[in-house]
Amino acid sequence: MTVLDEASPQGGSPVAHPQVSVLTDRCAGCQECVIRCPTGALTMDTTRWVAEADEAACVGCRQCVRTCPFSAIVVSGPVAVAERHDVPPVSMPEPVGVSEVRGGFSGWAEALAEADRCLSCPDPTCVRGCPTHNDIPGFIAALKRQDLEGAHDILSRTTVMPDICSRVCNQAAQCEGACTWSLAGAAPVAIGRLERFVADHEPVPVPRPGEPIDLSVAIVGSGPAAVGAAFDLLRAGARVTVYEKDPVPGGLIRWGIPDFTLPAEVASRPWRDLEAAGVEVRTGHEVRPEELSELARDHDAVVLANGAGVSMRPRAEGLDLAGVVDATSFLKAANEALAPGGDPRALVGELGLSGRVMPRVLVLGAGNTAMDVARSARRLSMSPLCIDWMDERFALARPDELEEARHEGVEIRFCTTLRRLEGERRVERAELAATVQRRADRPPSVLEAETETIPVDLVVMAMGYRADQAFAPVAPGTPLPRAATGLPDRRFTASGILAGPASPAAFSYPVGRLALGRERGVTLAALAVQDRTWVVGDALVGPSTVVEAMAQGRRAAAAILRARPARPGRSRPSRSQVVLVCYESRGGRTEKAAEALAAEFSDAGHRVRTLPIGRVGPLELANADVIVIGTWVEGLVVAKVGPAKAMADWLAALPRLGGKTVGIFCTFSVAPRGTLPAMRRVLQDKGADVVAQAAFGPGELGARPTSFGPAGFAAEIASRLAGEVAPGLAGRQLRTVGR
Repeated sequence: MTVLDEASPQGGSPVAHPQVSVLTDRCAGCQECVIRCPTGALTMDTTRWVAEADEAACVGCRQCVRTCPFSAIVVSGPVAVAERHDVPPVSMPEPVGVSEVRGGFSGWAEALAEADRCLSCPDPTCVRGCPTHNDIPGFIAALKRQDLEGAHDILSRTTVMPDICSRVCNQAAQCEGACTWSLAGAAPVAIGRLERFVADHEPVPVPRPGEPIDLSVAIVGSGPAAVGAAFDLLRAGARVTVYEKDPVPGGLIRWGIPDFTLPAEVASRPWRDLEAAGVEVRTGHEVRPEELSELARDHDAVVLANGAGVSMRPRAEGLDLAGVVDATSFLKAANEALAPGGDPRALVGELGLSGRVMPRVLVLGAGNTAMDVARSARRLSMSPLCIDWMDERFALARPDELEEARHEGVEIRFCTTLRRLEGERRVERAELAATVQRRADRPPSVLEAETETIPVDLVVMAMGYRADQAFAPVAPGTPLPRAATGLPDRRFTASGILAGPASPAAFSYPVGRLALGRERGVTLAALAVQDRTWVVGDALVGPSTVVEAMAQGRRAAAAILRARPARPGRSRPSRSQVVLVCYESRGGRTEKAAEALAAEFSDAGHRVRTLPIGRVGPLELANADVIVIGTWVEGLVVAKVGPAKAMADWLAALPRLGGKTVGIFCTFSVAPRGTLPAMRRVLQDKGADVVAQAAFGPGELGARPTSFGPAGFAAEIASRLAGEVAPGLAGRQLRTVGR
């Protein structure tokens, strides 16, 4: 080990093994590095409380560098890790075959060699990168013991689709991108293939219905979000009814992912198991927004998992010509034609391409959907060209899928956009224009002078999907942005996932930022958007990954099981309420009022949590039955007064509260004026049911009880919970006390 003062030079010739330098001027002896070192290479010198390193034990993973809060450790030199064992894509014959192209490990020797690369990190960043937080080191450790059943048991705690996720997940942007080796610039552990090895060699555990409970839940849609919700609700004993507009359940997993990526036998497994276990699936039943109120009358809770099935359209002339189709209809037809017993020639005829040899197909887009379209077209003996106006360096396409598509003969052009389509009644030509994009955060510019016209026989719009806007009034504000706001969760910052650079080994995805954004989406899935109505998956956050949608479905199911909602005419099971008292306090009086209210609720038998608003996020809101919000009054009496600015900003940033029971209060010295009405308006716009409000003056928080101090305020909220007062306070007089 090299111990340096902060100003010491760090030069020298390259070394053949990792070299660790501790900057003693910076090291505070906090032991963050010692706790998180996966090889035990770091200890503490307890005489000086400075970290010490055993370079012989160091493998160069840089976990200590990423987690040190004082940047007191420098690791140089190479990483000490075996080469990753990747299974090459299946060689494509001509014509291209329809069988699965991505193979798994052939046996234990390959799987164990890859599993041995895992460091079993004490605070694993790969778990943070996985939307379901699979215990990745745990299941890999079971594999190292050749315990397939144990590995399955560990995975089944957090995922219900390991066979599907291991095949279709973009692991480079999730678990593998967040692997400590990836964050150090090396090849990550092949987590996806190890998960697939478990799922391929040990039957996926089937869902088992729990002891029946008096809870009926309707799920609209049958994609991965619906699978996650249905699985957990069934296991808890709820009655689950799924409404799916297509003839078979599965959503985009069934019709949007071709068999050569996800075999139909694997894709159909979840609903086959769920139906056998007792979930009622009503296929061919499309639910429109106006029918949701009827579902809410028939069921205790409704989960909208209707996905994003509407293809996005570009802005170009000629899109109304015959021979222009959307990706949804093309993929559905192609999957049927390429399935066993299908008739590709019939599809070619339906598309108006009979008699044409290797018809030219222009695919608009170069993302996942476009690659599925183009690769399906190759299997139908067509010649596809994919275009995307973005630079390949900044595009959202998966580099591995691009490589596979090009390997199969798909032509892909980036920095190219469609100007117009031409033809008499059917598309015959496409005018393309070149684009240029110099920065990822700026859209490309079209080079109007650089155009070309090419002959085309078919155009497929494959620029991605969006949710059906008809449901927007039902779920206002959706799709929600995944961008995380405020200070990151300590679990993320401490793990080091946010400190690692975007790794070339994971296609330079900003895995930490992406993980935080997904975490926000999964958390918000626990909040109802309306009374007894939850939204998950694509309907909540826009197009999402399979594993992300599944995680949101499971989070919504957990919220439903905790809340135990009841449709009109049925009583809810009695239980103590979870009360969240949150406040903004400057001088301490509002905090004192919050503590007094918390004591009243606690004395009444409720479970109470008291937090300043800076520590209240979507998870805290979702886990509360009742939210009590307090602020101090800011402003001048002769001018405008209202909630403290910090409180006003916090209220404005709140997500939809979907009928949550809310009480509001303020503390004041002279007069609260419009403080409470202003808070009430914002909260009601967010969907909250504001049931009580109070303003506490200077003398109200002393030892002397009053008719309407904290005790009376808490009692009023409690009476609302017991159904003794009507909801809302729109016409009620503002109560102020202690004036």
